Amino acid sequence: MTTPMHAPFETLLIADVGNTRIKLAVVAERGRVGPAVTRLPRVDRRQDLLSRDFRPTNLERWLAAVAPGPALLLVASVNDTAAARLGAAVAEVSATGHRALRQRRIGHADLPLAVQLDEPHRVGIDRLASAAAAGIVKPAGKGAIVVDCGTATTVDIVAPDGAFLGGAILPGPALMARALAEGTSRLPEVAALDQGPPPAMPGCSTQAAIAAGIGWGIRGAVARLVAEARKAAGDDAALLLTGGSAGLVRDALPGAVELPDLVLAGIALAEAERG
Repeated sequence: MTTPMHAPFETLLIADVGNTRIKLAVVAERGRVGPAVTRLPRVDRRQDLLSRDFRPTNLERWLAAVAPGPALLLVASVNDTAAARLGAAVAEVSATGHRALRQRRIGHADLPLAVQLDEPHRVGIDRLASAAAAGIVKPAGKGAIVVDCGTATTVDIVAPDGAFLGGAILPGPALMARALAEGTSRLPEVAALDQGPPPAMPGCSTQAAIAAGIGWGIRGAVARLVAEARKAAGDDAALLLTGGSAGLVRDALPGAVELPDLVLAGIALAEAERG
């Protein structure tokens, strides 16, 4: 059944359901996509929940604070289990609070983005959302490269005409650290690898050596991937950086523009297209 378009008095909310966190936000200004006006939506009132074990009471408090009246929640998810828990919690708040809280799951076809891949439905919606947003903010006639540093680190390419061309995926710092700890008998798991540049070489303890290996390894991999991506996107392509671990690679990507809410703004574009 087709979901009706939002009513003018509805608060527009968005949820980016990832493997580690559920990122919630309010769309403060709805963007427009068209020949006359082109701009990204603006989001605020951010709230992060844990994907595996969030507390419904935290969600309920956030909803009460940001949307005391009717609301529409756009959900983009790469974690079906967490999305189901979120959906059930929102439905419970709606039922027990006698509030009009609608939900709509976002897919690739909802975004203002041409996907030049054989199976676009298999691409993570977070990657497509950030690519759609990049297509709006990049200079006209130029490509874009999007580096998203989260649970996974991705480097994706947007063509000069705005089409999504694909990219590369590698584990983020926390996944690398966990793999070393779980795949060996004596190496410890190192935390807090995404707060800034890695420690200087040589690492003088096991923990420092792991932090240096992961940190410098990711920085080197991302820099190399960006260089390769320019072959498809163009040497003058805009370089955009987002994600919770962006601090690890920030100073290794000269000229990058950091946009922390790029994925959330891209999700909101789904409603701008319908509005």
